[in-house]
Amino acid sequence: MKVVKFGGSSVANAEQISKIIDIVTADADRRIVVVSAPGKRNGSDTKVTDLLIALANKVLAGEDHEDALMDVVGRYAEIQLALDLPPDVVSTIEADLRGRIQGRGKNDLQFMDTMKASGEDNNAKVIAEAFTKAGHPAVYVNPGEAGMLLSDEFGNAEVLEESFGKLAALSENEKIIIFPGFFGSTKSGEVATFPRGGSDITGAILAAAVKADVYENFTDVDSVCAMDPRVIDNPPAIDCMTYREMRELAYAGFGVFHDEAIIPAVRAEIPICIKNTNNPSAPGTMVVPRREPEHGSVVGISSSAGFCAIYIDKYMMNREVGFGRRLLQILEEEDISFEHTPSGIDNMSIILRSDELGAKQERIVERFRAELQPDNIAVEHGLSLVMVVGEGMHYTPGMASKATGAFLQAGVNLEMINQGASEISMMFAVKDDDRIKAVQALGAAFFK
Repeated sequence: MKVVKFGGSSVANAEQISKIIDIVTADADRRIVVVSAPGKRNGSDTKVTDLLIALANKVLAGEDHEDALMDVVGRYAEIQLALDLPPDVVSTIEADLRGRIQGRGKNDLQFMDTMKASGEDNNAKVIAEAFTKAGHPAVYVNPGEAGMLLSDEFGNAEVLEESFGKLAALSENEKIIIFPGFFGSTKSGEVATFPRGGSDITGAILAAAVKADVYENFTDVDSVCAMDPRVIDNPPAIDCMTYREMRELAYAGFGVFHDEAIIPAVRAEIPICIKNTNNPSAPGTMVVPRREPEHGSVVGISSSAGFCAIYIDKYMMNREVGFGRRLLQILEEEDISFEHTPSGIDNMSIILRSDELGAKQERIVERFRAELQPDNIAVEHGLSLVMVVGEGMHYTPGMASKATGAFLQAGVNLEMINQGASEISMMFAVKDDDRIKAVQALGAAFFK
């Protein structure tokens, strides 16, 4: 059995929906189909989810919202007309939206979730109709009724463990199941949505629940590239990578999907295949629990800007019991997570995201001075992290030398170097201005 997820660009219009009908019906193992709300039809278009958020905000502000409502209905009407579906499909969607607005409760966050979820919910109903009209009986399944139980943290809900047992029954349905992504139901029956990557989360949960052989995640690229194609021309494709490699690459900027969204599938060790809706014959990229890499090979290079470093010096720091704990406790009390903490005998650096530090910087620096009494403290913004990732790097001499040699040739100064204990990645901090040059130098060293 395969669980198949189609993102917003794959269901943006009738043409794309016709493609997914062909894709699903070409493989009898594709039994459970998770769909997003209609995405952008072109670069200047607006996603249906964004239209729904605008509509909900007008309702919450007490403003006239009729035009905003009809903007949403119009997107579905265009799909209905192009697929030659019955007109009552659109009238049902309009009635659904009006019902959600009229049923608004006192919790504004829950109302926003209810409105946002309608994008996936109504699209799933339309797509189920389209499958059936094309001669492939399909059934829409409501997440809450199927057992997708979520916590009541509206806009940031998490799946409850008991959901997996309830959702396992979906494997017994002989029809093609069309399941809306992004949302579920609290125990009290209220609609709640996942955070970023919501439809990916739904697909991963269903794949784990029904013990799927593969979780296919359809997007708009043939495969994951080893490097950002905006940084280097024609980067090599990644045929296969491990969960660990994907996680390391996603941390520093790979954006095919949100890595935290697929945790349920990762924990269940279900292989994930990233494929292209517009070119389904391409093999795609497999993400697997384990693989046998070529010795000394690198699978990908990624980078991300927007980091800062706090540098702390204190003579005899290494003899001061509890220094690191007190430092990190200050960050915890200020509700700030750190990325890395490389250290020396008498110094320690804390790498954070600049937006995480934000307006708290002055207060945190003063707390460090008062509570840790360092000899010197400095904050540097404008840093980028560059990651070189590959299971084949493990126990391979000379990998760091190859990378630093590339930086030397490119004239890139390193602010920091860090290698994980697993030895499947090397992380370098460089100035933001040097990020592109650094990535290109590494690409030339490892992929040419």
